[in-house]
Amino acid sequence: MAAQGSRKPKNPRSCHERALGLLAVRARSRRELERRLLQAGFEVAEVADVLERLERVGLVDDRAFARQVADHAFGVKRAGVRAVAGSLAAAGVSREIIAETVDPHACDEEARADALAESKAVRMHSVEPKKAFSRLTSLLMRRGFGPEVARGAARRALTLDLAEDDPSLASRTSRP
Repeated sequence: MAAQGSRKPKNPRSCHERALGLLAVRARSRRELERRLLQAGFEVAEVADVLERLERVGLVDDRAFARQVADHAFGVKRAGVRAVAGSLAAAGVSREIIAETVDPHACDEEARADALAESKAVRMHSVEPKKAFSRLTSLLMRRGFGPEVARGAARRALTLDLAEDDPSLASRTSRP
Protein backbone atom coordinates (compact mmCIF):
# COMPACT_ATOMS: atom_id res chain seq x y z
CA MET A 1 0.00 0.00 0.00
CA ALA A 2 1.36 3.43 -0.94
CA ALA A 3 2.10 6.09 1.63
CA GLN A 4 -0.62 8.67 2.09
CA GLY A 5 1.55 11.54 0.77
CA SER A 6 2.49 9.68 -2.43
CA ARG A 7 1.39 11.18 -5.74
CA LYS A 8 1.55 7.87 -7.64
CA PRO A 9 -1.82 6.95 -9.16
CA LYS A 10 -3.17 3.39 -8.78
CA ASN A 11 -2.91 2.79 -12.54
CA PRO A 12 -0.08 5.02 -13.71
CA ARG A 13 -0.15 5.90 -17.39
CA SER A 14 2.99 6.01 -19.43
CA CYS A 15 4.49 9.33 -20.43
CA HIS A 16 3.43 8.71 -24.03
CA GLU A 17 -0.17 7.99 -23.02
CA ARG A 18 -0.25 11.10 -20.86
CA ALA A 19 1.07 13.22 -23.73
CA LEU A 20 -1.54 11.82 -26.11
CA GLY A 21 -4.25 12.52 -23.55
CA LEU A 22 -3.13 16.13 -23.24
CA LEU A 23 -3.05 16.52 -27.02
CA ALA A 24 -6.55 15.02 -27.28
CA VAL A 25 -7.91 17.92 -25.23
CA ARG A 26 -6.34 20.65 -27.39
CA ALA A 27 -3.27 21.40 -29.47
CA ARG A 28 -0.22 22.31 -27.41
CA SER A 29 3.22 23.68 -28.05
CA ARG A 30 6.24 21.50 -27.38
CA ARG A 31 7.13 23.59 -24.33
CA GLU A 32 3.60 23.38 -22.87
CA LEU A 33 3.58 19.63 -23.26
CA GLU A 34 7.06 19.37 -21.75
CA ARG A 35 6.01 21.43 -18.72
CA ARG A 36 2.90 19.35 -18.11
CA LEU A 37 4.73 16.03 -18.40
CA LEU A 38 7.52 17.15 -16.08
CA GLN A 39 4.94 18.40 -13.55
CA ALA A 40 3.32 14.97 -13.70
CA GLY A 41 6.58 13.51 -12.42
CA PHE A 42 8.04 11.93 -15.55
CA GLU A 43 11.81 11.87 -16.01
CA VAL A 44 13.45 14.52 -18.21
CA ALA A 45 14.98 11.92 -20.55
CA GLU A 46 11.67 10.09 -20.95
CA VAL A 47 9.82 13.35 -21.69
CA ALA A 48 12.43 14.36 -24.26
CA ASP A 49 12.14 10.97 -25.97
CA VAL A 50 8.34 11.10 -26.09
CA LEU A 51 8.34 14.67 -27.44
CA GLU A 52 10.85 13.72 -30.12
CA ARG A 53 8.67 10.79 -31.24
CA LEU A 54 5.54 12.95 -31.27
CA GLU A 55 7.32 15.60 -33.36
CA ARG A 56 8.47 12.96 -35.87
CA VAL A 57 4.88 11.82 -36.47
CA GLY A 58 3.56 15.40 -36.59
CA LEU A 59 1.51 15.44 -33.38
CA VAL A 60 3.71 18.13 -31.86
CA ASP A 61 4.41 21.00 -34.27
CA ASP A 62 4.98 24.50 -32.92
CA ARG A 63 4.42 26.13 -36.34
CA ALA A 64 1.04 24.44 -36.79
CA PHE A 65 0.14 25.23 -33.17
CA ALA A 66 1.05 28.91 -33.66
CA ARG A 67 -1.02 29.12 -36.87
CA GLN A 68 -4.01 27.54 -35.14
CA VAL A 69 -3.81 29.89 -32.17
CA ALA A 70 -3.31 32.93 -34.42
CA ASP A 71 -6.17 32.01 -36.76
CA HIS A 72 -8.55 31.68 -33.81
CA ALA A 73 -7.35 34.84 -32.08
CA PHE A 74 -7.34 37.01 -35.20
CA GLY A 75 -10.52 35.55 -36.69
CA VAL A 76 -12.88 34.75 -33.84
CA LYS A 77 -11.61 36.93 -31.01
CA ARG A 78 -10.41 39.75 -33.30
CA ALA A 79 -7.34 40.16 -31.09
CA GLY A 80 -4.41 42.44 -31.76
CA VAL A 81 -0.93 41.34 -32.77
CA ARG A 82 0.47 42.10 -29.32
CA ALA A 83 -2.02 39.80 -27.58
CA VAL A 84 -1.43 36.93 -29.98
CA ALA A 85 2.34 37.27 -29.78
CA GLY A 86 2.10 37.33 -25.97
CA SER A 87 -0.04 34.21 -25.78
CA LEU A 88 2.30 32.34 -28.13
CA ALA A 89 5.34 33.42 -26.10
CA ALA A 90 3.62 32.25 -22.91
CA ALA A 91 3.07 28.87 -24.57
CA GLY A 92 6.80 28.60 -25.20
CA VAL A 93 6.79 29.18 -28.95
CA SER A 94 10.08 30.54 -30.30
CA ARG A 95 10.40 34.20 -31.31
CA GLU A 96 11.13 33.17 -34.89
CA ILE A 97 7.88 31.21 -35.19
CA ILE A 98 5.92 33.98 -33.46
CA ALA A 99 7.26 36.56 -35.90
CA GLU A 100 6.51 34.45 -38.96
CA THR A 101 2.99 33.76 -37.65
CA VAL A 102 1.88 37.24 -36.59
CA ASP A 103 3.76 39.49 -39.04
CA PRO A 104 1.38 38.82 -41.97
CA HIS A 105 -1.52 39.95 -39.76
CA ALA A 106 0.10 43.23 -38.72
CA CYS A 107 -0.99 44.98 -41.91
CA ASP A 108 -4.71 44.49 -41.17
CA GLU A 109 -4.44 45.43 -37.49
CA GLU A 110 -6.41 48.66 -37.95
CA ALA A 111 -9.20 46.92 -39.87
CA ARG A 112 -9.57 44.29 -37.12
CA ALA A 113 -9.63 47.02 -34.47
CA ASP A 114 -12.27 48.93 -36.44
CA ALA A 115 -14.45 45.84 -36.84
CA LEU A 116 -14.25 45.02 -33.13
CA ALA A 117 -14.85 48.64 -32.11
CA GLU A 118 -17.89 48.94 -34.37
CA SER A 119 -19.41 45.74 -33.01
CA LYS A 120 -18.97 46.94 -29.42
CA ALA A 121 -19.96 50.59 -30.04
CA VAL A 122 -23.50 49.54 -30.91
CA ARG A 123 -24.06 48.61 -27.26
CA MET A 124 -22.81 51.96 -26.00
CA HIS A 125 -25.44 54.22 -27.51
CA SER A 126 -26.81 55.21 -24.08
CA VAL A 127 -23.39 55.87 -22.53
CA GLU A 128 -21.94 59.39 -22.37
CA PRO A 129 -19.57 59.81 -25.36
CA LYS A 130 -16.45 60.45 -23.28
CA LYS A 131 -17.10 57.41 -21.09
CA ALA A 132 -17.94 55.26 -24.13
CA PHE A 133 -14.67 56.32 -25.77
CA SER A 134 -12.72 55.42 -22.63
CA ARG A 135 -14.42 52.03 -22.27
CA LEU A 136 -14.00 51.14 -25.92
CA THR A 137 -10.36 52.20 -25.97
CA SER A 138 -9.66 50.13 -22.85
CA LEU A 139 -11.36 47.08 -24.33
CA LEU A 140 -9.32 47.35 -27.53
CA MET A 141 -6.09 47.70 -25.59
CA ARG A 142 -6.95 44.64 -23.47
CA ARG A 143 -7.45 42.73 -26.71
CA GLY A 144 -3.87 43.56 -27.69
CA PHE A 145 -4.18 46.63 -29.88
CA GLY A 146 -1.71 49.47 -29.39
CA PRO A 147 -2.92 52.71 -27.80
CA GLU A 148 -2.96 54.72 -31.05
CA VAL A 149 -4.79 52.01 -32.98
CA ALA A 150 -7.28 51.57 -30.13
CA ARG A 151 -8.01 55.29 -29.82
CA GLY A 152 -8.40 55.69 -33.57
CA ALA A 153 -10.75 52.73 -33.90
CA ALA A 154 -12.82 53.85 -30.89
CA ARG A 155 -13.05 57.38 -32.28
CA ARG A 156 -14.16 56.15 -35.72
CA ALA A 157 -16.68 53.64 -34.33
CA LEU A 158 -18.29 56.07 -31.93
CA THR A 159 -18.40 58.88 -34.47
CA LEU A 160 -20.12 56.62 -37.03
CA ASP A 161 -22.52 55.23 -34.45
CA LEU A 162 -23.43 58.59 -32.94
CA ALA A 163 -23.58 60.41 -36.27
CA GLU A 164 -26.35 58.06 -37.43
CA ASP A 165 -28.47 58.87 -34.37
CA ASP A 166 -27.68 62.55 -33.93
CA PRO A 167 -25.23 64.42 -36.22
CA SER A 168 -24.58 67.06 -33.55
CA LEU A 169 -23.00 64.41 -31.30
CA ALA A 170 -20.47 63.38 -33.95
CA SER A 171 -18.40 66.50 -33.39
CA ARG A 172 -18.33 65.87 -29.63
CA THR A 173 -16.80 62.43 -30.10
CA SER A 174 -14.42 63.20 -32.94
CA ARG A 175 -11.79 64.53 -30.52
CA PRO A 176 -12.34 63.18 -26.99
